[in-house]
Amino acid sequence: MLILLTIVHVIVCIFLIIVVPLQSGKAADLAGACGGMGSQTAFGPRGSATLLSKATTASAIVFMITSLSLSILATRGSSSGAKTVLDTAPAGSTAKSPTPAPAPKGPTIQLPGGKSVPLNLPVTRPPGKPVPATPVQPKK
Repeated sequence: MLILLTIVHVIVCIFLIIVVPLQSGKAADLAGACGGMGSQTAFGPRGSATLLSKATTASAIVFMITSLSLSILATRGSSSGAKTVLDTAPAGSTAKSPTPAPAPKGPTIQLPGGKSVPLNLPVTRPPGKPVPATPVQPKK
C-alpha cells in the first residue's frame, strides 16, 4: 500500500511540475498590467475552465490526499516499536539535584519568603591604614 501510494504521489508531482507552467496566467498581458482588465467585471475576464485547468485541479487534490496519507502512514509505522529517549536512558543516570549553597557568613536579612540575603557591608579600616589596590582574596 505504501509503495503504491508513493508511486502515485511521484507521478502526480511530475505531472504538476510539467502542467502548471504550461497554463496561461489570468490577465498576464500588457493590458492587464495597465488596468485594461475587461468590460464590467469585478476581477477581470474569466473564460471557461479548460481541460488543462481541470486536470491541474484534480491532480492538486490527489497530491494533497497522497501527501496526507503518506504522512499518516509514516507516523503510524514509526510509533509501533519506537522508544523515547527517556525509555532508553539507563536507570542510574537521572540528574541529581544540586547541593544547596552554604549559608552566607556575616549579617543577613530575612526576606518575606523565608530566604536570607547577605548584607555586603563596607569593610572598616583603622584610620591611617590605606585600602589595598587589589582586593584581598580569602584563604581557603
